[in-house]
Amino acid sequence: MAKYRKLGRTSSQRKALLRNQVTQLLWHGRIITTEAKAKEVRGIAEGLIALAIKEKDNFDEVTVSAKVPQKDKDGKRVKEVKDGKKVTVYTTEEKTIKKDQPSRLHARRQMLRVLYDVKETGSKRSESKKVDLANKLFDEYAPKYAGRNGGYTRIVKIGQRKGDGALEVVLELI
Repeated sequence: MAKYRKLGRTSSQRKALLRNQVTQLLWHGRIITTEAKAKEVRGIAEGLIALAIKEKDNFDEVTVSAKVPQKDKDGKRVKEVKDGKKVTVYTTEEKTIKKDQPSRLHARRQMLRVLYDVKETGSKRSESKKVDLANKLFDEYAPKYAGRNGGYTRIVKIGQRKGDGALEVVLELI
């Protein structure tokens, strides 16, 4: 008996398909796909959520000081003349950041090995920004599912696809 479904694809195609569907499931919260693909994606997604729950509190709060350029009311950097050159004026700010402990850092890297990059687009193309799905797993999903022992997803059958008759399902996070 096989350990996983081959889904009629080569290993590289299958890996890319599953990575894409896991990424979309965690980003949108639900996807529509075939039953066989959903059962494969469910195992990967639940493993990532379980990893996030295990490592959700393994970080330290650290205060760092950073040099930040001063900006005027238009959002442009303030410059002053020193020794005949225009130089940007900087101020020092204190910020509190989360520093991952080694086990959480390892978990984050394991997640990023599976997940694709997601870009959230604004009204203009230049306004798109990269979203950190690993942070979303740690900050949103881990506290939400902390009391559960598995079973973070649900598969609901919605009927056969018109083209090839494959059974379609909705895979969603509970």
